[in-house]
Amino acid sequence: MSVAKEHLSPAGLFSTEGFGFTQVVTSAPGKTIHVSGQVAWNAERKLVGGNDLGQQAEQALANLRTALAAAGATPRDVVFLRVFVVNYRPEHARVLSPLLEKFFAGGAPPASTWLGVQSLANPAFLIEIEATAVVAG
Repeated sequence: MSVAKEHLSPAGLFSTEGFGFTQVVTSAPGKTIHVSGQVAWNAERKLVGGNDLGQQAEQALANLRTALAAAGATPRDVVFLRVFVVNYRPEHARVLSPLLEKFFAGGAPPASTWLGVQSLANPAFLIEIEATAVVAG
């Protein structure tokens, strides 16, 4: 069950519309869920997407959805997202932002941080996504 959340876009900060995140999210008391970074491996530990950032991101988000469901949560319950991208470049936002908008469709997106990193745990991984969610206790 979802908890009450407030999505804030304070005056004086840039609009995040179209970027797939919200500047500030508050949540009522509840059960906090911390999801480890999800990557482009499927259940058989096979890489999905090869060298395609978008395809890897889609698999990582599918894995995130599965992990959230296991804890009784949905994307709407996510209050914070961390996105790690190998060798991040600004043009990657054109690939990732629409995928995040779709993932959080029907609700306001969470607060988030994107980080460019040199590498991830496996050299084939291009992206890793971790999340914090809150549901009723």
